[in-house]
Amino acid sequence: MYSSTLEAPVLLVGAAHVVDVRSPLRKALAKRVLDGVAIELDEERAAAILREPDGTGTSARNVPLMLRLWGVVQRRLGQELGQGAGAEMRAAAEIARERRLPLFLIDDPIRSTMGRMLHSLSFKERVSLFAGSFVGLLLPSRVVENQIDKYNAARGEYLEEIRLAFPTVVRVLLDERNEHMADRLVELRRRGFGRVAAVVGDAHVPGLAGALRRRGLLVETIDFAALRPTTVP
Repeated sequence: MYSSTLEAPVLLVGAAHVVDVRSPLRKALAKRVLDGVAIELDEERAAAILREPDGTGTSARNVPLMLRLWGVVQRRLGQELGQGAGAEMRAAAEIARERRLPLFLIDDPIRSTMGRMLHSLSFKERVSLFAGSFVGLLLPSRVVENQIDKYNAARGEYLEEIRLAFPTVVRVLLDERNEHMADRLVELRRRGFGRVAAVVGDAHVPGLAGALRRRGLLVETIDFAALRPTTVP
């Protein structure tokens, strides 16, 4: 179909950081020609997540309280719903290693991202986020699974609800990072890596796809709903 992988679309694969999609991810990428694999991690998070099955992605030193809370919640839910937080990123890294493909880290440094977000939060958002983080410490995994099903059924509407409730969070954690990750994927294309599979959180897929298209690249997507095994009632 394409005379060169430089003409092929960038492949965006949507995942969830606490749900194990290793097997369907492997199946989705098994027969695809790839020049590289990119993952939604920075160097610090990659050092923790790719090394430890239940790593939170940051060392404990000088980590903001919000990030520590989120790390605890992700680690617990990851253990209950799959193979630990970040299992999809480890699977993507394993695929790259097995196929002798370069692995690219395309995310912003987590500390600067969180610092920028916390600095920009309104008082209302700040209170709501901290309250939600503490609730998440005790939230049953079945409730999370129900929310995942709700998200899969209507991703656009779900994300819009989050945007209305937490506009700063969405701007910093989704919109801005999407633009930065798009720039890094464009740079990989410029360097000759044509067919790159980028494994990112599914909420990034629509915005990242739009950012890449605005930069003139073709995009193919595999949404999380297509990867996630059917939930057993």
